[in-house]
Amino acid sequence: MTKSTPTPPYDTQAIQRKDTAHQVHPWTDFATFKEQGSLVLADAKGAYVFDSDGNQYLDGIGGLWCVNVGYGRREIAQAMAEQAEKMVYYSSFGPHTSIPAAELAHKLASLTPARLNHIQFGTGGSMANDTAIRMVHFYFNRLGKKSKKKIITRHDGYHGSTYLAMSLTGVAFDHQGFDIIDNGLIHRIASPNTYRRPHGMTEHEFCDELVREFDEKINHLGAENVAAFIAEPIMGAGGVIVAPPNYHPRMLEVCRRHGVLYIADEVVTAFGRLGHFFSCQNVFGIEPDLITSAKGLSSAYAPLSATIMSDEFYDVISVPQADGALLTHGFTYSGHPVCCAAGLKNIEIIEREKLCEHVREVGPYLESQLATLADLDIVGDIRGSHFMMCVENVADKTSKELLPANLQVGERIAKAAQKRGVLVRPIAHLNVLSPPLVLSREQIDTLVSVLRESICEVMDDFTRERRWKT
Repeated sequence: MTKSTPTPPYDTQAIQRKDTAHQVHPWTDFATFKEQGSLVLADAKGAYVFDSDGNQYLDGIGGLWCVNVGYGRREIAQAMAEQAEKMVYYSSFGPHTSIPAAELAHKLASLTPARLNHIQFGTGGSMANDTAIRMVHFYFNRLGKKSKKKIITRHDGYHGSTYLAMSLTGVAFDHQGFDIIDNGLIHRIASPNTYRRPHGMTEHEFCDELVREFDEKINHLGAENVAAFIAEPIMGAGGVIVAPPNYHPRMLEVCRRHGVLYIADEVVTAFGRLGHFFSCQNVFGIEPDLITSAKGLSSAYAPLSATIMSDEFYDVISVPQADGALLTHGFTYSGHPVCCAAGLKNIEIIEREKLCEHVREVGPYLESQLATLADLDIVGDIRGSHFMMCVENVADKTSKELLPANLQVGERIAKAAQKRGVLVRPIAHLNVLSPPLVLSREQIDTLVSVLRESICEVMDDFTRERRWKT
């Protein structure tokens, strides 16, 4: 592991004590957290992060799908500082705006599919998706179709952690011990997981079945009651699920036929991760009614999200309801000038450095190198696209049987990689990769070789423990 002494030196144990005593972390494992504490990250540059003891890690996670342009971008920090000195904040409620918010809205409209030209800002993907659903309901109210409220989502889809967004989320693991909205508002259909499709079924037949199920679900609920379908182009936290070919256009056709709106959740897939600013049209051939985005919009330099609406949608919601009535939706930090300044500079960097083109060129190399892991006994599937990838670990490659959950295979592989200086994300039996878009071929080689060594180490551990194969 490379060592780089941070300046000034940090008292890691003191920081860990404060953190453990007071910070409630998202997705905390309380079985280990109080004893083991956190890895304290202190510095970062390019595709690397450094802990408070000076150890260097290649960040195969991109923070959390989000540090697209890489760490240490001084010009983004300067743009934020300059805006903060000039005017740190003013409300965007009513007839007020800031220059960065107006400029960013205009810029986004130039990057989206042709009809999607109207943007409402927020501070995160959950907020973007909450906004989309609330505005969809408002849209149908304005059309006099007040029964069109139900939302169809997918098992293993992930849409956020606020109450509504998590209720939309179909990852069952994330609902343990928590309530979700359960009043008939949200309905789920199958995950388009081609690896887990029924035995003997072709991908085309699987797609036929998924489309048929969706059509039947709308008919069962009544098209007059169904408002929208929300879907990630590639499902992220649910396991980097890539749907079978032509799935999204066919699902959109079903929506159009039933008068159901299509919401593309591009919180992860937008801003270069798949090689385009937005993937729904350029990669998957659809033009949805709404797009939600966050993460790569600012490359995590500031909390920023956008709910993007079509012209037709905006034309309905922007008609005055009654004398004195307002569009009563928005947030204190909607269009925050400093965040929007970060977003503008981030997009400028992506365009100037041709990072989308870089991902289209180097992404297939990441895919091909990861594919070499298929010779390992527990690697059942390697899937994803460009800089959004996943390795699925299984007990048996033929039956696709999962390893026992108590083996924590994904977590053990991630820890083995971490001690070798690479960060990968464990999700149950999966290991997910979503690196910064600046990753080079040489860094990809390091990432893949470390992942191989880490999987082999865990396989050897299983054998010694006689808990897998002898």
